[in-house]
Amino acid sequence: MRGVVWYIERDFLRWVRGRVAVFSALVMPAAWLIFVGLALPIRFTDNYLDFITPGILVMTMLSAGLSGGTLLMFDKILGFLNKFLALPSPREDILFGKILFVSLRGLIQATIILVIAVLIGASVYSPLQYGLTYLILFLFGVLLSAFATTLALYLEDHDSFAAVNTMISMPLFFTSSALMPYSVMPGWLRVIAMANPLSYAIDAIRAVNAGALPVAQIASLMILGVVVTAVSVQVFRRVTV
Repeated sequence: MRGVVWYIERDFLRWVRGRVAVFSALVMPAAWLIFVGLALPIRFTDNYLDFITPGILVMTMLSAGLSGGTLLMFDKILGFLNKFLALPSPREDILFGKILFVSLRGLIQATIILVIAVLIGASVYSPLQYGLTYLILFLFGVLLSAFATTLALYLEDHDSFAAVNTMISMPLFFTSSALMPYSVMPGWLRVIAMANPLSYAIDAIRAVNAGALPVAQIASLMILGVVVTAVSVQVFRRVTV
């Protein structure tokens, strides 16, 4: 675990020193929360802010998770990844360090968004409900960061990764259950949304807030995370830069 902790500490120090990046990562989720959650005259719910907050939390983790590939991309471009791969510590330490850092960073950002949501009128839930919410967000963060970190190994430059990031993130968000329930979606969109991993996390958080235990969604996120991480481990074991 020492190598994993070292990589986490390194990325945390780099993140904290980039204050503009810390602030900018919160602008879009906060804007969606305030301008969409408070401004839209939605008729299918009494409190649209409560409905949209799980979607914005998952959106925050989506942005944080996909940016995990950017960290590895810069390490690859600047030559650090070559040096890390030559170290005697297992290669998996690099992967697990990135995944855990990105997931923990996403949870910190999600906490700030959650505080903003409560301050502008979202409901306050029990400690157990918040604990389950963080578990769901963490599992989703692991899934996304493992995928993004592996994807970064196959792309040659930051511009390519940024283009793929944009191509993936927005369609995933808009074809999920973040902004509207399945009942008001067109039939074709409902089918896509129900298969969307973002919807698993969003629906699970909404179920937790309603007092239920979403075993199926949590299990699905856990299985997907394990599968994607296992694939990532195999890729890292064979990678040459």
